[in-house]
Amino acid sequence: MAVIFKPRVWFFLVALACAGLIGFALYKQHADFVDPCPLCVFQRIAFMCIGAVALVAALHNPGSVGRWVYAGLVSLAGLAGMGIAARHLWLQNLPPELVPDCGMGLNYMLDTMPFSRVLAEVFQGSGECAEVMWTFLALSMPAWTFVWYAGITVVTILVVALANKTKV
Repeated sequence: MAVIFKPRVWFFLVALACAGLIGFALYKQHADFVDPCPLCVFQRIAFMCIGAVALVAALHNPGSVGRWVYAGLVSLAGLAGMGIAARHLWLQNLPPELVPDCGMGLNYMLDTMPFSRVLAEVFQGSGECAEVMWTFLALSMPAWTFVWYAGITVVTILVVALANKTKV
């Protein structure tokens, strides 16, 4: 089996990829002044969760059952990230007359509302989440995050399944 498809190496690469993606998002925010909307912030949190679990998995180097536990946690965070990114993409593709008004900032909401209400407000969306501020190869940032979440989730499951099948 190729080295990249060994679970420990794969989990380490996932952790590095997530760190790189967060680094890129921070670069866009602080160097190019592309402020993240609340959905962007939640997508960053999903990448942080995936990266943290993957790093622990790489350091732990568990056996077959532990690999599935880590793969399940990575997949759970990946599915959550895909859901957030899908909602963001939906908002970005609304006709202009259906785009909701801009809402309160995330920091203000966290300071003044219970967390359950903050989640409801964020996922309802606002006008700032509908604005496409960056594209690469005709895909917006939420589209790229969706691709990354899906790729990481699917390949993690495949790597763990193959490793357990070949008893690596």
